[in-house]
Amino acid sequence: MRILTTNQDKTVIMDLLNRRPKFQAEAQLQLSANVAAIMQKVRIDGDAALYELTEKFDRIVLASGTLRVADSELATARADIPASFVTAIRLAKDNILAYHQKQLPKDWVDLRNDGIVLGQRFQAVDSAGLYVPGGIAGTTPLVSSVLMNVLPAVVAGVRRIVICTPPNASGGINPYLLAAAAECGVTEIYKVGGAQAIAALAFGTQSIAPVDVITGPGNQYVTEAKRQVFGYVGLDMLAGPSEILIIADSENKPSYIAADLLSQAEHGPFNEAGAFLLTPSAALAEAVNDEVEGQLKELSRNQVAAASLESNGLIAVTDSLDEAFELANYCAPEHLELLIADPWASVNRIKHAGAIFIGPYSTEPIGDYVAGTNHVLPTNGTARFSSGLNVDHFIKKSSLISYSQAGIERFGPAAITIAGVEGLDAHANAVRLRLNK
Repeated sequence: MRILTTNQDKTVIMDLLNRRPKFQAEAQLQLSANVAAIMQKVRIDGDAALYELTEKFDRIVLASGTLRVADSELATARADIPASFVTAIRLAKDNILAYHQKQLPKDWVDLRNDGIVLGQRFQAVDSAGLYVPGGIAGTTPLVSSVLMNVLPAVVAGVRRIVICTPPNASGGINPYLLAAAAECGVTEIYKVGGAQAIAALAFGTQSIAPVDVITGPGNQYVTEAKRQVFGYVGLDMLAGPSEILIIADSENKPSYIAADLLSQAEHGPFNEAGAFLLTPSAALAEAVNDEVEGQLKELSRNQVAAASLESNGLIAVTDSLDEAFELANYCAPEHLELLIADPWASVNRIKHAGAIFIGPYSTEPIGDYVAGTNHVLPTNGTARFSSGLNVDHFIKKSSLISYSQAGIERFGPAAITIAGVEGLDAHANAVRLRLNK
């Protein structure tokens, strides 16, 4: 990894920490046009388009009537997987449910003494479509994405939950992914990926009824498709490549830090994940770099990790911890690890981060799998204004308003005045007719 110092290289460091992609109008317009064409094809041709596009992009020919995963496929998957996996999934599931249940909002009503009642009511959306990437040709099933997308919707009370995921090389779905879905109570699963899956979820086809909310990460085509359907449906976020930033002082194990940096660097796409260490200790910086080189050789995905580190890896030696916090907030990373003495005393100094991991044993992959917190998090600096996937993404909020005659006599004249300024006479008249004059 490159080692830079803020004394000499601060501009370069800030450029690397700035994860917001540069807007390239021509490329964006081409991507948008390509995705729009896919969306339109699905809207017009429905299931036929899904079969055709799956053959074109995934090179898989699905037999007619096999878009939906059959009950027999689910049963076979659950029978074939080892008991140890089921145990692990159930442990993670219990933790995720417990964490997200604490996010449930409660209806409230304010009974005022002037006959006015105001309040708020919370209701789950009727349906949610969850996109789960296919991994590498279905051989790396992202079972954790199933848990993280499905279970908040379950807690919210969503009645219909649908999963779309690309088929693997044999035209099926990895049994581990199917088993994870079944453990979460989802049986409506479709073998369709890419922008065409987002179109099907948003607009519906002969086989797939449309949904109200779409969540889940994907490639640039999936992300652009989500952008285009926003307004037809609700969304979680427009996700980008994964990233981790670690703030560490000198009293840390270099092996821990190196392992955590590599845990995100191994994510695809090929060279887009970000891995950053900010520390005032030059000695720690060198030790971590040595550990990264040693551990990298042992990884099965070392080519992906190495490419990510070459493009987006950074160890920055800062003048102080204060400067490290300043740079971390500038980056607004998806994952932030705080590895310093008395970290709880400094948590409030982190203003922008998707998730904060505190202390040497709170390794980021624990959050990916079993801690219970959600791993669908804002990337590319969007933690400055957005949050990770949570129960709220599947809940609507309705205002409650009840006025008595006394209430409208008290506040109605002000409403008439404002309506008059806006030139909306009918608004004013609707209030005026109710005044006791």
